Amino acid sequence: MKTRHIALAVLVALLWGVNFVVIKVGLGSFPPILFVALRFTLAAIPAVFFIKRGNIPWKYIISIGLVLGVIKFSLLFVGMDLGMPAGLSSLVLQCQAIFTLILSSVVLKDSPTFWQRGGVLVAFGGIALLIADMSASPSFAGLLMVIAAGFFWGVSNILMKKAGKVDMLALVVWMSLIPPLPLLVLSLLLETGQWQAVMNMGWTGFGTVFYIAMVATIFGFGVWAHLFREYSPNVVAPFSLLVPVFGIWSGSLFLGETLTAVDIAASCLLLGGVALVVFGSRLPVFNRQGRCPCTPPKG
Repeated sequence: MKTRHIALAVLVALLWGVNFVVIKVGLGSFPPILFVALRFTLAAIPAVFFIKRGNIPWKYIISIGLVLGVIKFSLLFVGMDLGMPAGLSSLVLQCQAIFTLILSSVVLKDSPTFWQRGGVLVAFGGIALLIADMSASPSFAGLLMVIAAGFFWGVSNILMKKAGKVDMLALVVWMSLIPPLPLLVLSLLLETGQWQAVMNMGWTGFGTVFYIAMVATIFGFGVWAHLFREYSPNVVAPFSLLVPVFGIWSGSLFLGETLTAVDIAASCLLLGGVALVVFGSRLPVFNRQGRCPCTPPKG
């Protein structure tokens, strides 16, 4: 990759990592589901008038909008509102790579490699450690919701895969048209204080909505889509592993969040497992006897 493209990839990972801190701050101004609705409204309008839909079928725009926009982001925002720290949320959400691999093997019949299977086990070990450690914590329900958000992100990744080669930025913009109405209905049914939150929105509230909609979504995915057009996904995708690094760093810097020894151990397992899933296809392939075919048998 060219130096400027590496810098852009790192910048996007930084923006997406800091995004979790911004979400945490914004939850102080808005009920979580309303916050998600505002995010997608601003992400869709006015961008939808300038970015063409292209060849993206409506069935994928609607299905991804519902799964990713309504379900996944509602679970994430509600989970963080229930006490999940920003940094830890950015890390736990990376379980989406694990769920994507599992769903891909089941739905798309895409068999994982030996190393990727190992990565799944390692990552689930990290998740299990977090669940055991936080089972008595007030934020335990939030942890389960963020894990569920990772699962539905995996479902949306499969839908994107089935959509074929489409313009990622166009998909994100047009998909953003779908969530606002269902989210507003859910907010009216499950939340209170929506009108007061909007009418009393200060610069902090507006800034958080602007950041997650325009900076993290439109700019972030715009740059990401450009990089995917320039390089193979195998070259660009690993930069996403920097997101939880920047998420944990920014959570510590701006919110004073700290990780316990168990959190650190679980984080290493989860991130290590995700790394094996991402890079596993590049490592030596082992057969059912556990031997690499490129290595001659002993004796």
